[in-house]
Amino acid sequence: MTKVRANGIHIEVETSGDPRDPTILLIMGISFQLVHWPDGFVGQLAGRGFHVVRFDNRDVGLSTWFDDHPRPNPALLWLKSALSIRPKAAYSLCDMAEDAAGVLDSLGIDSAHIVGVSMGGMIAQRLAIEHPERVRSLCSIMSSTRPPSASVGLTMKLLKLGSGPETREERINNSMETFRLISGSGFEFDEKYMGQLAVTAADRAWHPEGTDRQYAAFAADGDRRAALAGLDVPTTVVHGTDDRLVPPRYGQRTADAIPGAEMVWIEGMGHEWPEGAWPQILDAITDLVERSGA
Repeated sequence: MTKVRANGIHIEVETSGDPRDPTILLIMGISFQLVHWPDGFVGQLAGRGFHVVRFDNRDVGLSTWFDDHPRPNPALLWLKSALSIRPKAAYSLCDMAEDAAGVLDSLGIDSAHIVGVSMGGMIAQRLAIEHPERVRSLCSIMSSTRPPSASVGLTMKLLKLGSGPETREERINNSMETFRLISGSGFEFDEKYMGQLAVTAADRAWHPEGTDRQYAAFAADGDRRAALAGLDVPTTVVHGTDDRLVPPRYGQRTADAIPGAEMVWIEGMGHEWPEGAWPQILDAITDLVERSGA
C-alpha cells in the first residue's frame, strides 16, 4: 500500500497485477475501506490480465479525514433523503469522483475500466458523467442513480449499529451484525472470513464520523438519471435479487438510465459479494472490458 496526493488530499492506494495490463479502478461503498475488496477477488481479476487499483475513499480508512467539518446526524439524513430534501454536505459526490480521477493521475493512468460498488457505483457514475474520457467502461454494482431507500426496519437497525460502539469488541460485533443484515439468502454466510474482515477493518481505521459525511455527500447529489442518459460509455449493471439495502429496482433503474447498458442479475445475492458470486461478477467485468474494445 502507498499514500498518494490526489485532488489536494492524501489517498491510500494499493495496486495488483501488471501495470502494462488494462487498468481496473475499484471504488468501494460507504464506510468500507479498500480491505473490504476481498484479496481473492482482486487476485482473480489480476489473474485475468488486469492491473487492479483499489483505494480508501476520503474520510475512511487511511485516506484524509474531514474531522474539521461537523458530523451530520444520520437519522436526519435518512429522513431528508426519504423526503427528497438535499442536505448540506462537507463535500460532494463530485469531489469524491475527482479523488478517483486524481488516483489515476497519481499513477500516470489516462483512463481505466471503472468498477464501483454501492456508493462506489454512484461515484463511478459521477466520474463517467464529469470525465467520460477517463472511463473506458463502467460497471455499477448493487448501486443506484439516486439515494436509495431501504425498509424502515432495516434502516433503524443499521443506524443503531452505527451509533457509536465504545469498545473494540463492540465495533467488531456490530460490523458482523451489519454484514449479516445485508447478506442475501442465496449464499452461505462465511462466518470465519467475515469475522476476520471485521477485525481487520476495526483495527485498521474506525471512523463512523466519515461514514456520515459520505452519506451526506451522496444524499446531496440527488438523481443522476438525466445526466446518465447522455453517457456514451460501455456499461454493465450488476445487482443481487435479494438486496434489501439497495433493492433490485434501483439496479434496474440504473440500467434503464444508461444507453446500451447490460443488466446482470445474481440470484440470491444481497448487498455483498460472496465468493460463490465471484464467477458471475468477474465474468460480467471481463465481458464488459471485451465489449468496450479494450
